[in-house]
Amino acid sequence: MAVMTETSNIHAVTGGPEGDDAKCGFRHRMFLEPQEEKKSMKALLLKQAKKTCSCTPAKIKDCVLGFFPILQWLPKYKLGEYLLGDIMSGVIVGVLLVPQSIAYSLLAGLEPIYGLYTSFFACIIYCIFGTSRHISVGIFGVVCLMVGQVVDREVERAGYDLEPAVLSALPGPGGDGNSTGNGTAPRPLCDKSCYAMAVAATMTFISGVYQVAMGLFQVGFVSVYLSDSLLSGFVTGASFTVLTSQVKYLLGLDIPRSGGVGSFITTWINIFRNIHRTNICDLITSSLCFLVLIPTKELNERFKSKLKAPIPVELFVVVAATLASHFGKLGETYGSSVSGHIPTGFLPPRPPDWALIPNVALDAIPIAIIGFAITVSLSEMFAKKHGYSVRANQEMYAIGFCNIIPSFFHCFTTSAALAKTLVKESTGCRTQVSGIVTSLVILLVLLVIAPLFYSLQKCVLAVITIINLRGALRKFRDLPKMWHLSRVDTVIWGVTMAATALISTEIGLLVGVCFSMLCVIFRTQRPEAPLLGWVAESETYESLSAYKNLQTKPGVVVFRFEAPLYYINKECFKSTLYKQTGVNPVGVKAAEKKAAKRMLREKEAGSGDNQSSVPVDFGLGPVGFHTIVIDCCAVQFLDTAGIRMLKEVCKDYEDIGVQVLLAQCNPSVRSSLLRGEFFKEGEDHLLFHSVHQAVDFALGTQGHGASKN
Repeated sequence: MAVMTETSNIHAVTGGPEGDDAKCGFRHRMFLEPQEEKKSMKALLLKQAKKTCSCTPAKIKDCVLGFFPILQWLPKYKLGEYLLGDIMSGVIVGVLLVPQSIAYSLLAGLEPIYGLYTSFFACIIYCIFGTSRHISVGIFGVVCLMVGQVVDREVERAGYDLEPAVLSALPGPGGDGNSTGNGTAPRPLCDKSCYAMAVAATMTFISGVYQVAMGLFQVGFVSVYLSDSLLSGFVTGASFTVLTSQVKYLLGLDIPRSGGVGSFITTWINIFRNIHRTNICDLITSSLCFLVLIPTKELNERFKSKLKAPIPVELFVVVAATLASHFGKLGETYGSSVSGHIPTGFLPPRPPDWALIPNVALDAIPIAIIGFAITVSLSEMFAKKHGYSVRANQEMYAIGFCNIIPSFFHCFTTSAALAKTLVKESTGCRTQVSGIVTSLVILLVLLVIAPLFYSLQKCVLAVITIINLRGALRKFRDLPKMWHLSRVDTVIWGVTMAATALISTEIGLLVGVCFSMLCVIFRTQRPEAPLLGWVAESETYESLSAYKNLQTKPGVVVFRFEAPLYYINKECFKSTLYKQTGVNPVGVKAAEKKAAKRMLREKEAGSGDNQSSVPVDFGLGPVGFHTIVIDCCAVQFLDTAGIRMLKEVCKDYEDIGVQVLLAQCNPSVRSSLLRGEFFKEGEDHLLFHSVHQAVDFALGTQGHGASKN
């Protein structure tokens, strides 16, 4: 069936070129009645407002259960079926989290105890608000790095890196509020560690507020701009920065932490300048830890299908290294850097430092986006694997509250972590009860065991941090496969990775987003636009350049434009169409006018002989076709510039006797054509449901015209 539009009415043309109606030139028309007009915007808004503001007991119940998912699944908890797996996975993840929490605290520029606080609260809060049964929420290395960069910057601005005599003269919050004299912020009444935690907690609070706001305003769509290749490149690039920041601990060097643009290069320059000061004790300890951890981690991965639980080698290394450092007195004898005192119990809650919000509000934006993007991605991945559903907006609420509430209890920013989630799932986790068990394991460490890590060397924690980057760094092995699948995604990955590592994490993320969007624009600016051929004994048309044994209909050219037609690629559409058909109608018309003028001049200058009666050869040759069918199946939308270009192309071809037919236009495109007055009174533009129908119509029309002549 072909669909013809005349002014505001849409008609259906029935019958093919072989039908009786086509032969006699008569068309049956069937009017398609439109649906009732849409209600006014005011009525829709009033209806939505009434629905939103209505309050019924059932709606209140659904709202409460939706906001606290634990009230839905906990009453249905199957003790005999779920409990053993949840306990086992919770204990194992808790054992793995203890050394990692201590190690990642150093990455964030904070004392080790704060990492334990963060892991403890995050597991409990996500259990209450989260909809995923499997993900493990806690400390994530890339987020810790981003927090640590802001903490170092604010600590330096507050003047804590100055000499003690100068530092003691700085005003506190109760003073006159003067700065340090170099544009730095006033120093609060606490030491460096306390102030660093205040900065981290404030930024954590703001990140959580951003995440909850994104859930409240249903803006989870922001995550679509963070593609898998972009996130992978960002994490890999940030992993290089994390690794670089830990090298000084491996070598026992006392060098300042570099931040800002180019910190990766600056840090390596400082390392090589001070490498002669390497602490041999720390270097030997680091080497031994690598020799133990790397093979064991490889064995865990190779035999993970046979092992009921991974070997907690990190905990064994931490215990052994702590005992060796304590009894060998490595800190006192060889000057090795140790963790120091880790207190037991909890510190009194303290609100974030509201005065720091203007300083960290902008830095919290990329941290919030990365945190929720990783959490939502992992939640959906494991939900799909195990056959249940998660709610993206509720996940944003959950990760937001995992940041807002703990920020009052000396914690820093959290998100889901892939490595611990994989361990949790592989060891029998069924629900978030495993998160409660993990919290109890960390609580035991906080109340009893924490002080025993006093002699633990920082180089051991650095080794643990670097070992956990193996997954991200292994992405280089997947590059050939990624290149084979999609070269554009590979380039996005490389650009994001390089910008994140060499410039900074925040700028790298921004560069990745902008570059990926430019790639999308470029792909629509220069899309594929092939000529199509007919697959014999079917109604299918495919690209002539991609498939063999396709046939073409005499006098008909079929062209497909595989992108939206809008202001960016409108010129590409026209030039490609002219190139593919081999006919530029503007050039043909110009040549005809030029030839006509030449003939007129020759006729006027003729001497009365018979030369004027000889036919003039314009030198143009036949056009070779009478119809162009444009397959619009891949044209998602048209804008005003695209409609104007389509009108121009149709008019130019009609001026040289070639009709243009449109096929397979979606409802959005048809609506745009109507609003753009593409169809005018007296013009015979036709729309067809398929290319095959358009071609048959063109052949039939040409046949009728020939028979009449």
